[in-house]
Amino acid sequence: MSKKGNEAARPLGLPLTISVILHAGLLGLLAVSVDFSSKPKPQPQGIAPVVEAVAVDKAQVEQHVERIRAQEAAAREAERQRQADLERQAKEAERKRQAEQERLRKLEQERQQRQADIQKAEEAAKQAKIKQQQEEERARQAAEQRAREEQARQEAERKRKAEEEAARKAEAERKRKEEERKRREAEEAARKAREADLAAQMAAEQEQLAAARQQQVLSEVDRYSVLIQQAIKRNLREDRSMRGKECRVRLSLAPDGFVISQRVVSGDPQVCRATEAAIRAAGNLPVSPEPDVYQQMKDLTITFKPDL
Repeated sequence: MSKKGNEAARPLGLPLTISVILHAGLLGLLAVSVDFSSKPKPQPQGIAPVVEAVAVDKAQVEQHVERIRAQEAAAREAERQRQADLERQAKEAERKRQAEQERLRKLEQERQQRQADIQKAEEAAKQAKIKQQQEEERARQAAEQRAREEQARQEAERKRKAEEEAARKAEAERKRKEEERKRREAEEAARKAREADLAAQMAAEQEQLAAARQQQVLSEVDRYSVLIQQAIKRNLREDRSMRGKECRVRLSLAPDGFVISQRVVSGDPQVCRATEAAIRAAGNLPVSPEPDVYQQMKDLTITFKPDL
C-alpha cells in the first residue's frame, strides 16, 4: 500500500483501542457491582427491588455495549468509507496529476514546437533578408553599371557632338576665309580696274591739260574730290535710316594723301559719324602729284550722301 494508504489506515486502531478499554471498564464495573460468590443476604421487606435494580443496570450495560458495538461498526464503516474516499481522492489526484503532467508535457511539446517554428521562421526570415540584400546588392551593382554605361554613352555622345561642332566651325571658318579671300580678290580686282579706269581717265585728261592748265587744275581738283569721295564711300557703312541725309566734312590732306585733320562742317550726326569712320578706315586718300593741283585740294570740303 502507498504512503497515503498507510496514513489512512492508522486512525482505525484508535477506535478499537477505545472499544477494548470501554469493554474492560464495563466488565470491571459489573464485577464490582455484582458479587456472584457470596450468598444473598436476607433482605427486609421493602428491599427486594435491589436485585431488580441490579438486573436493570446489567441490561442497560448490555444495551450500552450494543450501542458501542453499533457505533464501532458505524465508525469502522465510516472509516472504511473514509478510506475508500481517500483512496478515490488519491486516485483522482493521481489521475489529475498525471493528466496535468500530460497537459504540461503537451504544452512543453507545443512550446518546443512553437520555438522550433519560430526558429524556422526566423531562419527563413534571415535567409529571405540575406536573399533580399543580395538581390538589392545585385540591383545596386546593375544600376551602377547602367549608370556608368549611360555616363560613358553620354560622354561619347558629347565628344561626338563636340567633334562635329568643331568640324562644323572649322568648315564654317574655312568657308568664311575662302569667301573673305574671294572678296578681297574681287575688291582688289575692282580696285585695280578702277585704278586702271582712273589711270585711263587721267591719261585722257592729261591730253587736254596742255590747252588750259588752269582749267585742268580745277578739273583735277574736282576729279580728285570725286576719287576721294569714292574712296571714302567704299568704307562707308550705310543704313536705310541715312536715306536722303548728308554730311559736309573739311579735310586737311598731306601730299601723300594722309588725312592730317578732319572736321565736320554740317550734316546729319549719324551720317557724319559714319563718314568720319569711313575716312579713318580709308587711310591715305587719292591726291594729285601735281604741286599746283595739290595746293588747290590740300584743304578740301566734301559733301557725302549715302547711295540709298
